Amino acid sequence: MVIESATTLKEKLPNKDLKFGATFTDHMLEIDWDSKNGWHAPKISPYHNFEMNPACSALHYSLQCFEGLKAYYDPKLDKIRMFRPMENMKRMNVSCERLHFPSFDHEQVMQCIKQLIRMERDWVPKGSGYSLYIRPAVISTHPFIGVAPAESVKFFTILSPVGPYYPSGFSPITLYADDKYVRAWPGGVGFAKIGGNYAPTIRPALEAAELGFSQILWLFGPDHYVTEVGTMNQFFFWKRKDGRRELITAPLDGTILAGVTRKSILEMSREWGEFEVTERPFTIHEVIEAVDDGRLIEAFGAGTAAVVSPVNGFHYRGKDYKIPLNPEKPSEQAGPLTQRIWDTMEAIHYGATPHEWSELIE
Repeated sequence: MVIESATTLKEKLPNKDLKFGATFTDHMLEIDWDSKNGWHAPKISPYHNFEMNPACSALHYSLQCFEGLKAYYDPKLDKIRMFRPMENMKRMNVSCERLHFPSFDHEQVMQCIKQLIRMERDWVPKGSGYSLYIRPAVISTHPFIGVAPAESVKFFTILSPVGPYYPSGFSPITLYADDKYVRAWPGGVGFAKIGGNYAPTIRPALEAAELGFSQILWLFGPDHYVTEVGTMNQFFFWKRKDGRRELITAPLDGTILAGVTRKSILEMSREWGEFEVTERPFTIHEVIEAVDDGRLIEAFGAGTAAVVSPVNGFHYRGKDYKIPLNPEKPSEQAGPLTQRIWDTMEAIHYGATPHEWSELIE
């Protein structure tokens, strides 16, 4: 590895001024690849702009993929932790494979990222809800105007200190169940974390916001199967018709992103053994029926940025449907299960609860 340290360091913002994705650390990681020589030596250098050929296919055909994960400050040990980072590396290789990018060694690349974080240790903000957001990405640098496999790519990682998704506590979101736009479809790339999945969602999200809704509940097919919410996985917690409580989310059928938070919620919920945990296709009509029957207990989105995001209702075809938060404590802004998942995950993130999912950066 080649390391070039910055001679001039940036001024660090106080925690209260941190905004998601707006501030970046002093250094970045780059690893180039080309079809003749394979992967080049990794390099950590001062944060800088790229110089790219205008014909590079990443700029024309969305030949790029990315990941998102976080590092946390453990106040007890005065060390930095990461949450299940190898899951992100595995998923990134899946995205690379779908784009016909070269694969990479998970462990070797993670060691490079950890070295970058060690150098930027002082950038990891302290305090509950604060973290260092890690953005690895792979882009085609092949200067060719044609739809063809990339003959050169760049793997890079940048870091950004971020504050709590909800600075003043939970703020429930109301969803617009969209039967006009589709996020992903069978045989497509909904399972991959590629830019082409995200850019087309911007306009629909703005249209939903203009109608007064926080996020889109993405539906699919003539029966309107529930898929994801915004850029998160969606969960519903309800009583089935047989009276059993069930946490349900859409299955990984190729249209759903295999979220690391999603996987963690499913695994911990099954370990608790207190209710059914199900991954199966289900429609918006099943959700509406559960609302009408009084069987829907709570709902939330799940992802790296927010961890969990409580949902208090949705709009579908001209009608609003309310979802309970915590009827026993009306002042609470999240249901008991949503709050429990949040508390459990945060304790693991910051090292308050020892767990194999949390890795120390030594």
